Amino acid sequence: MKREMGIARCGLACCLCSGNETCAGCNSGECPGRDWCEKRNCSMEKGIEGCYTCGESCSKGLLGKIKPLGFRTFIQRYGVEALLDCLERNEKNGVLYHREGINGDYDDFEDVEALISFIQSGNKA
Repeated sequence: MKREMGIARCGLACCLCSGNETCAGCNSGECPGRDWCEKRNCSMEKGIEGCYTCGESCSKGLLGKIKPLGFRTFIQRYGVEALLDCLERNEKNGVLYHREGINGDYDDFEDVEALISFIQSGNKA
């Protein structure tokens, strides 16, 4: 885990992304998606840190997917550092952020609350 990479503006975990060897993150100005990423551009236009600090209810773009929506909701409830702590612990315990392509253990959910419980426990109860 590259904790210093933190969380992307959409809520995804740059710190665990398999692309972080070549990507400096969406806040670096060198993000490969800087021109087309709806969540990056929207949050920058609003002058906010990311979707997780936005008060609007939005499910456009990546927030239509379980992982970024669950991570956003987790951050809104518990904060960025709590998410990073859980992700770091889970990675050390074998939870995979990317297993096949961009999908991993955090993508195996259909319910945000079940995903949040998994983030907190690292167990797919």
